[in-house]
Amino acid sequence: MLKDTEPPGGVIRPAIAADLPEIARLCAAHAAFERAEPTPVDLATRLEPVLFSAHPRAWCLVVDHGGELIGYATCSLEFSTWQATDYVHLDCLFITEPHRGEGWGHALLNAVKNAATARGAAHVQWQTPDWNSDAIRFYHRAGARARSKVRFSLPTRPAET
Repeated sequence: MLKDTEPPGGVIRPAIAADLPEIARLCAAHAAFERAEPTPVDLATRLEPVLFSAHPRAWCLVVDHGGELIGYATCSLEFSTWQATDYVHLDCLFITEPHRGEGWGHALLNAVKNAATARGAAHVQWQTPDWNSDAIRFYHRAGARARSKVRFSLPTRPAET
């Protein structure tokens, strides 16, 4: 199960607006790792109102390792009609390759779980690509239960060119 400890040499903390360029860099690395489309060049600008407005839609935790951001997690509070309860959707959790295996992933996931509990959420949900066996093993070791699901995406407007 998850522990409440962080590896030495860094800290997990809430992101601040000054972190946005580094968060955008981490998002781009994460998208490349997951074989996704590249992130928009103005991602930091797009994320600012979502994360740092008076009523933010989501929040971000970062792993600050001696002044360098080496990981992040973004989450939002959602509602389950079937359960009639709130849950936290973990949209992204990423640790840069040189720092994987140091315990930061478990510490970051634990911080997400604690934030979900503080917000009154019943549980945390997320998805990971089925080809990412390392992530699947990581989540199983953390005590997560896999649920079979197919992921769909339906654009609401024409794609940008």
